[in-house]
Amino acid sequence: MAVTHENLTIDWLGYATSRITDGESEVHRTSETSGDAPRERVVYVDPGRYGVLDAYDARDGDLVLVTHDDHYDPDGIERVAAPDAVVGVFEGIDAAEIDRDSRPVEELEYDVRRIGIGDSFEVDGIAVEAISAYNTADGHTREDGTPYHPEGEGVGYRLGIDGTTVFYPGDSDVVPEYEGLTADVFLAPIDDAYTMSPDATADLAERLGAELVVPVHYDTFEALEADEEAFAEDVRSRGLRVEVLDPDVATARP
Repeated sequence: MAVTHENLTIDWLGYATSRITDGESEVHRTSETSGDAPRERVVYVDPGRYGVLDAYDARDGDLVLVTHDDHYDPDGIERVAAPDAVVGVFEGIDAAEIDRDSRPVEELEYDVRRIGIGDSFEVDGIAVEAISAYNTADGHTREDGTPYHPEGEGVGYRLGIDGTTVFYPGDSDVVPEYEGLTADVFLAPIDDAYTMSPDATADLAERLGAELVVPVHYDTFEALEADEEAFAEDVRSRGLRVEVLDPDVATARP
């Protein structure tokens, strides 16, 4: 299941994985030699983990972005990235410091670019801005009061594609860095375990001026359980469009 907005098609593939394209919703790569038709561009954000891509092997992504170490999954990246993909990885990710089996970023066989907070760049006409992502002291913290995601250890991404902007905050509470931020499409985390609460997410959607809100980052495992329909009702009551997507990717294989 996918949703369209203006020139973009957005899929949520489970957990934190989203697919954004200015082509068709069907997973494919349009031949660059097919007449004068422009080739679609495909972006993935935070692909993989927790088995969400076990039935998926598209390898069609032109640009793949990873926000922080919890969402770094080399196998997931390989399932979505085209051979000539640009893979943008937050500069603070170090596989040696991740408490699960992983592979170093340096072993990824792509055009890998390390991304720092505040960085902005362009890939194939797609504008990328990295925005600080973190939990605040009065937000989501461990029992000892330390944030799950301390400041400086991750980013969110704001994309510009064909004049349409898309914002995904990564694992973050609502932080001062969002002041004045706008986005046409908001990929909205609603788990309220490690990211902003559904109420805060809906408030942020209003502040962003979002024309489409897509809930993500919920129900993958017990700690992420959320009431997506209640969230959608709240967002709609504010006059915003929201689409709850089915994350089943088994039918999305090429």
